[in-house]
Amino acid sequence: MSEAVTRTVTTPPGLLASLDPLLREWLPRQRWFAGKGRPVTGFTLVEATELLPATSKLGLYHLLVRAHQPAVPSHGAPGHPGDCYQLLIGVREALPPRLAPALIGHVPTGPLAGRTVYDALHDTRPSELLLEALRTRARVGRLRFERDAGQDIRSGLVPRVVTAEQSNSSIVYGDTFILKLLRRIVPGVNPDLELPLALAREDCSRVPAPTAWIVADISPTADPVVPSGAADLAGQPYVLGVLQPFLQGASDGWELALRELAKGEDFGAAARALGRATAEVHTALARALPTVTLGHMQLQLMVDGMIERLDAAVQAVAALRPYADGLRSAFTALGDLAAEGRTWTAQRVHGDLHLGQCLRSPSGEWWLIDFEGEPARPLAERRMPQPAVRDVAGMLRSFDYAARSADPPQPDWAETCRSAYCAGYAEASGRDPRTDPVLLRAYETDKAIYEVVYEARHRPDWLPVPLAAIDRLASTGHLT
Repeated sequence: MSEAVTRTVTTPPGLLASLDPLLREWLPRQRWFAGKGRPVTGFTLVEATELLPATSKLGLYHLLVRAHQPAVPSHGAPGHPGDCYQLLIGVREALPPRLAPALIGHVPTGPLAGRTVYDALHDTRPSELLLEALRTRARVGRLRFERDAGQDIRSGLVPRVVTAEQSNSSIVYGDTFILKLLRRIVPGVNPDLELPLALAREDCSRVPAPTAWIVADISPTADPVVPSGAADLAGQPYVLGVLQPFLQGASDGWELALRELAKGEDFGAAARALGRATAEVHTALARALPTVTLGHMQLQLMVDGMIERLDAAVQAVAALRPYADGLRSAFTALGDLAAEGRTWTAQRVHGDLHLGQCLRSPSGEWWLIDFEGEPARPLAERRMPQPAVRDVAGMLRSFDYAARSADPPQPDWAETCRSAYCAGYAEASGRDPRTDPVLLRAYETDKAIYEVVYEARHRPDWLPVPLAAIDRLASTGHLT
């Protein structure tokens, strides 16, 4: 592909219909599929782009498909129209053994009859094509491959797919770049691109600056059904992927913490440095993007949401019922302060901060990654300004999780890390989160309640971890 090349494409009729039965079986088995436990009843094709001709030895389609599923009843809320997923479908006569794990199936009818289709991210040639499209700023159909003009992308880098992810998919190119491809797609400005770009403008070294990104310009008629609460986003670009520098030699914060725990090593200095890094990111975000003041009305809406989530959780998990009144007090105490005229500053935040969203260099420097927020939340909610302490509470819960995953659990380790993290945050920001105990308790309680529901549904063996925090937060309000 040449520089800024534009190519029009056509989609053969009947493409999705021929893939439908295969996708109904394959899609729910993927780790990143969000609708587990509910059958897929059909698909709507939002967009299809032929990146390599299907009639050649290797064909490649980029698909955006909306998977329709029965709605989950939720307090009279409107039914969900189904999530939109990004798929890269490879087409071959037969798969070589190395691609066997990527198999989707053999197509019996339609334009691809007799061919084999598979998840093309596991194949070298399609991955190379994506990087070349980003390097040359290609446009294929409604797909736009954009890049930062100040950063170079070298061709010929060998790709390898990352197998450890759950909610998205990534490809590492050599030891130079990592391309994160979002699997569940929504229209609008995705914070996983928006916030790192804003931080790059502020020269914040704690977050890798985006090198390139992929978007799709989808017309409202192409996807007339958008997620509930996002109708105003119809017709806005869909952010599909972000290419960033690969942080060679960096250690995942969660894995690093578990290793230090297993060895009996102190993690306090690392936690303190991570607190400083978090504060630096928050300070840069507050400079780069607008902040707002939360008064009584805004705080009461936030408190009402926390109480509503508590009530739903108590109905869903019987183990929470003895703690309901104590947990509710964490939220009503915040509402009482707001009623007395107390205000708080809100800004853009990470939104889903925990040890697994942090990387540490061999020299001890921390980076924050994955600014997508909680993918299950509506995009508009993920982009709302929040008190920065929300991120702090998420990290405090992460220390607790690490400590209680040890055998035997090490609650003192968690307390040391929590204190060190808050102290480091104060060093860089001039503001210790522990000096606002009511707000911090409310956010940590809200997070722990979410964890209880998640563990009860997906990992019952882990339920004692958040329940230990529930007991502490409900009975004493003790924080760090």
